[in-house]
Amino acid sequence: MERVLQECDSAAASFQPDPVHHLRVALRRCRSLADSMIAMDPDRNWKAMKKAGKKLFQSLGALRDVQIMMEWINTLEFATPEETPTFAAPEAEPANQTGICGKREAEALLQVLRSRESGHKREACTALGEFDRKQWRKWGGMLPARAARIRPGSAVFKHLALERWNAARQLHTRAMRTQSEGALHTLRIGIKRFRYIVENSLPDEHLAWGNDLKHVQDLLGEVHDLDVLWETAVEAGIFNNEGARQAWHGKILAERSQRVQEYHSLTHGPESLWNVWRAGLPHGAEIQKIATERMKLWAKALDPDFAHSQRVAKLALQLHDGLEACGMTRYSSNEEDASASLYLGALLHDVGKAKGNRGHQKRSMELIKAHGTPLGWKPENLRRAALVARFHDGTLPAPTHKALRDLLIDEQKMVIRLAAILRLTNALDVAHDGHVRSVKIENVESTKQRSNGFRHRPTSLGKHEALVIAAEGYRDGTVTARAVAAERYLLETVLKRPILVKTAARRRRAVRR
Repeated sequence: MERVLQECDSAAASFQPDPVHHLRVALRRCRSLADSMIAMDPDRNWKAMKKAGKKLFQSLGALRDVQIMMEWINTLEFATPEETPTFAAPEAEPANQTGICGKREAEALLQVLRSRESGHKREACTALGEFDRKQWRKWGGMLPARAARIRPGSAVFKHLALERWNAARQLHTRAMRTQSEGALHTLRIGIKRFRYIVENSLPDEHLAWGNDLKHVQDLLGEVHDLDVLWETAVEAGIFNNEGARQAWHGKILAERSQRVQEYHSLTHGPESLWNVWRAGLPHGAEIQKIATERMKLWAKALDPDFAHSQRVAKLALQLHDGLEACGMTRYSSNEEDASASLYLGALLHDVGKAKGNRGHQKRSMELIKAHGTPLGWKPENLRRAALVARFHDGTLPAPTHKALRDLLIDEQKMVIRLAAILRLTNALDVAHDGHVRSVKIENVESTKQRSNGFRHRPTSLGKHEALVIAAEGYRDGTVTARAVAAERYLLETVLKRPILVKTAARRRRAVRR
């Protein structure tokens, strides 16, 4: 962020190509880092900083495009006046020889570009004058401390890099199939986004991959430059005859094809750079585990008592597993999906409290839905988790509620059942004190069992028999007991049986002799 301010001063002098380029790079790095942090830190200053740099970045983009085209005209080998005689008739000029490009056309295009450059410099000057450096300095003192809470090289950054790798790899497949201008340009942007998160947040990977990432990005960047150069030349109407037009087009196509072929050779086969990059990023079950850690980081920044939410999530899974062991949970979809939705809903149920307690249930739902699904989680599980969080407290869920009425009947039943479990376990920690440490299912016939968790299946309950939940640390006559008495109603309705919550018997410690 300090580099942006330094480059602003350099660029303001005369908006020469190098200072303009360096300022755009500095802005892009800041905006890229903001993108990464937004996924884990909901502080609104990240979005504000990103937006503030966007206008200046875009105004410099038009200027940079013109300057790059002028550099390309000087780089490409155009014919000298002696090689393209001025006295030759237009029809006598070679039409099929690549590399024989009239200097007259080059000079005509340079004149058009110089005129455009002057206009773009004025626009960039205006944008630079409107850029709020004072606010940028303020963010520069605030945001680095927030970014420092996540260590560079940590697993969550590798997870973000894997998301960017996946997105760019899909763009690569499409671009290699069509090799169109738009597909290759979009691929370049995808690789750039992957490169910047590696450069900003993964120092070891950047050391190993940085040169290759920059090289393939540069190759695709030059392809884009050549495409823009040709389009601009045609638009400017600089060609007086077909021979000159074909010569220009042939030269540009030859340079373009050379770079596309080099990119292809680097990114295909067993030694493909894509395979090298993928090998250094998370695999298998690790992906979902890190995705959960990302969600926890995001929730922790919003939830005023995230330790409470973690305890509730643990109790909710214990109760859900106990009901499953008793044969009291039946879902039309995968049981693992139900468990995952419950866990996420419990973990994130209080993120809406970032703006106060009133109406936080609905805000929690909206925030979860707006967050997006990290790689490793199913979108349907996160959507269901948002609904479960919506009904963890306050309004009781019903099929006619506007949040549920468009769902299929089986999905409605699942959401209501999971919300019922969450409401009860949330009540077990209503005091936010962690006194209730675990829960398990018991009944009259199984009260003498001393199994740990649910390793042994509890005796099946009779049709109208009460469900007994033994809670370690639970005490009658407390605030927790009153909350449980109020919140067990929904689960009783779903299970069609009364529920009794009691204190779990203390385990006797073995005496060593």
